[in-house]
Amino acid sequence: MLLDTFGRQAVDLRVSLTDRCNLRCTYCMPEEGLQWLAKPELLTDEEIVRLVTIAVRDLGVREVRFTGGEPMLRPGLVGIVAACAELEPRPELSLTTNGIGLARTAVALKAAGLDRVNVSLDTLDPDTFHTLTRRHRHHDVLDGLAAAEAAGLDPVKLNAVLMRGVNDHEAADLLGWCVERGYELRFIEQMPLDAQHGWDRSQMVTAEEILERLATRFALTAEPSAVRGAAPAERWLVDGGPASVGVIASVTRPFCRACDRTRLTADGQIRNCLFATGETDLRTALRSGAPDAEIGELWRVAMWGKKAGAGIDDPEFLQPERPMSAIGG
Repeated sequence: MLLDTFGRQAVDLRVSLTDRCNLRCTYCMPEEGLQWLAKPELLTDEEIVRLVTIAVRDLGVREVRFTGGEPMLRPGLVGIVAACAELEPRPELSLTTNGIGLARTAVALKAAGLDRVNVSLDTLDPDTFHTLTRRHRHHDVLDGLAAAEAAGLDPVKLNAVLMRGVNDHEAADLLGWCVERGYELRFIEQMPLDAQHGWDRSQMVTAEEILERLATRFALTAEPSAVRGAAPAERWLVDGGPASVGVIASVTRPFCRACDRTRLTADGQIRNCLFATGETDLRTALRSGAPDAEIGELWRVAMWGKKAGAGIDDPEFLQPERPMSAIGG
């Protein structure tokens, strides 16, 4: 098992397949992009599958989510999913994506064994989408959502980040649109993980503000905390249900006490927290011929040292040097 000194067990593995992305979201990276990892630094498809195998077979991981960067840019994505779907015990497999390319790949991903997708969509307005992402790809995301639903990648979940003065007025519109289509919407507070290190807490749209905006149009009933478990999103039934909406308040209402995640970067580093300033190198062990047991022990030690919380409110909090695109969401 992957335990820490506070009694938490990591059963949810986030695997970054690439640091590259085909959007340039203002809250993630600069317009010119970043210096991408060189191909030799990236884990191969086989190395990824081997590490996921160790996590599932030996370390108690039950859920695997593939992230990026943008994981759809990984040429071997379908094959990686298929290999992980054959593991025993079989983990739940999901994908976090910006939706671009999903229209042509959803059927293959479902056939390979993917269970569901989380698609990032911050706005219903194509012009606002361009302002936020610096790309004219709004229609591709909508096509991807429709394809995921048609392929049976249920439930289709949407992740949305509200930016003050840009799209924060769209909160209720986004929820209404999702309820109408049967998508599950999750709002995420903007986190200090941008490559520019320009995050400003005073400009962040908080969970309370999001709920206030939603309450102008919908009746929200809080889900009991016991039902939430280790899920990062606090959830509310919309107009009595069955539709629901979630808010992931990573900054104002952190859920560190119940955190059950471990993270593998595209270059083979273990991160025991999204906001960690240190990593544990598994790639070197892999490539030096270390057996699975030795790699598993490195992983256990990495998780044992996990801190009690992210410490965003601590005056000494340091934003990780690596941006979200390198860490994996």
